[in-house]
Amino acid sequence: MGGWLTPDILPPEAWRAVALSLKVSLWAVLVSLPLGIFTAYALARWRFPGRGLVNGLVHLPLILPPVVTGYILLLSMGPQGPIGGPLARIGVVFAFHWSGAALAAGIMAFPLMVRAIRLSIEAVDPKLEQAAATLGAPRLWVFASVTLPMILPGVIAGAILAFAKAMGEFGATITFVSNIPGQTQTLPSAIYAFLQVPGGEGAAVSLVVISVAVAMGALLLSEGIGRRVARRVAGA
Repeated sequence: MGGWLTPDILPPEAWRAVALSLKVSLWAVLVSLPLGIFTAYALARWRFPGRGLVNGLVHLPLILPPVVTGYILLLSMGPQGPIGGPLARIGVVFAFHWSGAALAAGIMAFPLMVRAIRLSIEAVDPKLEQAAATLGAPRLWVFASVTLPMILPGVIAGAILAFAKAMGEFGATITFVSNIPGQTQTLPSAIYAFLQVPGGEGAAVSLVVISVAVAMGALLLSEGIGRRVARRVAGA
């Protein structure tokens, strides 16, 4: 199996696809994490009109075909779209750009992130937050000093799952940013491209091995952190 990863089997464009996938996934997680924490907290702690609709919208990318999500992004964030048009005029471009791949990957991974963080928040006794609030601490300070340290393992687990999901995102990404080698070609797109050309099976298999290794590593790490959260809650 080691021979599958030799430079002769994996051409430079394949390594560039791996590097771009890591870049896209990292940015997707970093940018979406603050919003993911806020959304998870709102769904776990607040009761407000339209809460069910928000919850449905958050999880919609899990249900919709990824190509549909990508097409919606292309219509809205493309150069002629209602959002992408004004952004393009000030030099901010997402369609057919690696930043668009990060946007698509972040949207597809967002439900997994929110769910992991939300479960962690729901495991925290609200009385602990209420006790801190009765001492006069501002709500934001209560979250930062009481809630966040207790849910940190869940936040990390959600970020890891989102990273792994972003690494494997294909349908929404290729629809929104296409499959341009060196620019928007991520790891799944590269696998697809190699399978379309004669003699590309070896490189495709090597990339599949890398993809499986990253996904399994992320799942095992997330599972380990989940067990840690369970022990913490049980010992509380």
